[in-house]
Amino acid sequence: MAFLVRPVEFDEAVRDGEAPRPYTRRVALGKALAAEAHDPQGGPDFVVLAADTTVALDDWIPGKPGSHERAIEILSRLSGRTHQVHTAVVVREGQKVRSRLVTTSVRFRTLTRSEIEAYVTGGESLDRAGGYAIQGGAGAFVDRIVGSYTNVVGLPLREALELLRPARYSPV
Repeated sequence: MAFLVRPVEFDEAVRDGEAPRPYTRRVALGKALAAEAHDPQGGPDFVVLAADTTVALDDWIPGKPGSHERAIEILSRLSGRTHQVHTAVVVREGQKVRSRLVTTSVRFRTLTRSEIEAYVTGGESLDRAGGYAIQGGAGAFVDRIVGSYTNVVGLPLREALELLRPARYSPV
């Protein structure tokens, strides 16, 4: 099955008082609705798969760091604590919309300042929710994970495939 990657313009700013789970759902749905769902050659509607991943420590949503200083701040706050990774997956088929929210708990061991600085200097953290990539060097920070590993990577595969099945999508 062929697919196209189409970035969308969508404001991902957290609204005042917005909790992590509703925020994640709103952004993923907004991306799905903003996606152009028509074949550029004028053919039938495409199936749109959109997702958004949020790292949250209690109700704090750190977002993507964008700078080394902010990445160090975020990872320092996650150090030695359990946080949640929420990913909302949305499948849009014409006017039909199906969605799932998956939450995984991740506990980081206590990190030293030099470990955090070395990781951030490597450049992996700047454009990542929560400032880390579990599938990269930050995998060594994880003390425990409860839930879906692929969710923490950024797309819970089992749940995404369950949402795609009614659209007659099959990966094999």
